[in-house]
Amino acid sequence: MESCNCIEPQWPADDLLMKYQYISDFFIALAYFSIPLELIYFVKKSAVFPYRWVLVQFGAFIVLCGATHLINLWTFTIHTKTVAIVMTIAKVLTAVVSCATALMLVHIIPDLLSVKTRELFLKNKAAELDREMGLIRTQEETGRHVRMLTHEIRSTLDRHTILKTTLVELGRTLGLEECALWMPTRTGLELQLSYTLRQQNPVGYTVPINLPVINQVFSSNRAIKISSNCPVARLRPHASKYMPGAVVAIRVPLLHLSNFQIYDWPEVSTRSYALMVLMLPSDSARQWHVHELELVEVVADQVAVALSHAAILEESMRARDQLMEQNVALDMARREAETAIHARNDFLAVMNHEMRTPMHAIIALSSLLQETDMTAEQRLMVETVLKSSNLLATLINDVLDLSQLEDGSLQLEIAKFNLHSLFREVLNLIKPIACVKKLSLTLHFTSDLPVYAIGDEKRLMQTLLNVVGNAVKFSKEGSISITAFVAKPESFRDTRFPDFLPVPSDSHFYLRVQVKDSGSGVNPQDIPKLFTKFAQNQSLATKNPLGSGLGLAICRRFVNLMEGHIWIESEGIGKGCTVTFIVKLGIPDRSNEFKLPYIPKALVNHASSNFSGLKVLVMDDNGVSRTATKGLLMHLGCDVTIASSSEECLRVVSPEHKVVFMDVCTGLDGYELAVRIQEKFMKRQDRPLIVALTGNTNKLTKENCMRAGVNGLVLKPVSVEKMKGVLTELLERRFVFETI
Repeated sequence: MESCNCIEPQWPADDLLMKYQYISDFFIALAYFSIPLELIYFVKKSAVFPYRWVLVQFGAFIVLCGATHLINLWTFTIHTKTVAIVMTIAKVLTAVVSCATALMLVHIIPDLLSVKTRELFLKNKAAELDREMGLIRTQEETGRHVRMLTHEIRSTLDRHTILKTTLVELGRTLGLEECALWMPTRTGLELQLSYTLRQQNPVGYTVPINLPVINQVFSSNRAIKISSNCPVARLRPHASKYMPGAVVAIRVPLLHLSNFQIYDWPEVSTRSYALMVLMLPSDSARQWHVHELELVEVVADQVAVALSHAAILEESMRARDQLMEQNVALDMARREAETAIHARNDFLAVMNHEMRTPMHAIIALSSLLQETDMTAEQRLMVETVLKSSNLLATLINDVLDLSQLEDGSLQLEIAKFNLHSLFREVLNLIKPIACVKKLSLTLHFTSDLPVYAIGDEKRLMQTLLNVVGNAVKFSKEGSISITAFVAKPESFRDTRFPDFLPVPSDSHFYLRVQVKDSGSGVNPQDIPKLFTKFAQNQSLATKNPLGSGLGLAICRRFVNLMEGHIWIESEGIGKGCTVTFIVKLGIPDRSNEFKLPYIPKALVNHASSNFSGLKVLVMDDNGVSRTATKGLLMHLGCDVTIASSSEECLRVVSPEHKVVFMDVCTGLDGYELAVRIQEKFMKRQDRPLIVALTGNTNKLTKENCMRAGVNGLVLKPVSVEKMKGVLTELLERRFVFETI
């Protein structure tokens, strides 16, 4: 009989069973490892769970069990079929239960979080919420204090009130024992105690600004706790039995006054600060809290803004006061200047008339004397008198022109004129003098130069006469050439004259005139001086003393009025000179050119004029001037009646008088006389032609004459030739107006 073997005979492993065991072990291990992860998540979310360590141990046990099953995957041996079946069933059941447990925990965890175990968590949260609410209340209180302080600070723009209010409100809000403000001195090397809350220290006490504690505060924008023993914190005398309170200091930025200067403040920059020091009550355990320091920092910023506004307002008010004072002074100066200008103009007008009256007698009588038989020596003397008188008359004209140019009262008289004829008239006037000096005088027009132009003919002619006259005066031999042409736009870009920037247009053109002579020349260094009043070429002044030095100065002003430019070029003494000027002229409507023929201002040849028997009445209250005028008219063959007053003139004037010459001063007597003469003769054919003799032919005088019905205006002095031209033109045109 064979012995019994308790162990069943081994049988080969079934592949299907082995596969189930492998799968079961895998899911068991997966469940064991996932359950601890879920427990960890639960513990993390439930920070107040009381069984934290139990859960940790349970998780460790599960992890070990899972590891055991995982190891079985590599420790399988051949077993009996019964054992294999039991093991398989157990592992399948374990896998099912483990997975069910893991899935169940997923649903249980939210319920566990809502049970009474959260009570401790809620208590902790409530305590934390209370702390946060306390902080919020503190912040709200701080904000309320900041708003209150800001309102108090900004309720005024006086810097002293701002600073004092700041200290008082901070002391009341924070319960301070002392609060002070240190301001930088003018030198910027010290801080001066300027304001205190309790005023226990004398204001004006100073400390050096380079102290380490001050540098520390100035280098930060936060409130800094400082020692109560440092110089800026000694705001009250310390008693030995009391402990000083905690002290903080903060910088207060001062405005960068780049354009302002306060009376008693230094000229500060963006790195200039004041220092505010705050002290808690002595002998107390109180310390500075964070919210209190934040309040101090905010208030310091608000004070800086308020001080900047106050500084700007203070300086603007000061600037306003200064501006008002300056305006008053300027207004007074303007009135004084206007009074002076009026006085000067009145003086010039009176002196102009008073000077021309005796000159009229000198020139008139000299020209009459020149018509008589004289010896050569006598004729030379008379010609010298006439030349000197004419020079003096020119000087008077120049002074009057310069006066009007400087006070701005001179205005251009814009009209259409014949440009070519103007140049020819200047040439005819200058040519006799040039012939005497044996100078060759030439005039050249370019083909593009318009015949007619719009501008001030008189001022242009005066400028041209001055320039050409200077060329003749300073040339002993050689030639003088006058060239006129339209300036091209490219010629405007002259680097020598950067300020002269003409603008071309279809409605105007720029006339360029060049006068070149072979005369004495000018030193290049003296050229700028020639356009100055009363300046002359010093190198030639002793050789040729004629002239007042006003001609070129007046020319320059005339050219500037005509929006032009004038300059002189010369290589030096003895090498001639070239004067060039550019003026702006208008272009007339070409369709109307034929309607405005050129009429010369005075007839050149009056030899054929015959005034024999022409009855003329002369009214002049000055006996010398009256005699001179009478002599001129009698020399021309007129039958002359004289009157010394307006009343006498009205009494003796009759329809037989064809012309009445009357003296017109600055008053209205002459104009009233003209009106009353016309009223005396109702019939137009009975009225005489009225000519005003005056020393002032400005625009106002001309308008007054025309308003009074005067037929002519003649400027004193008058020579024989001038009187002949006036009568000729008056009788032919019944109208003659002369302007200086």
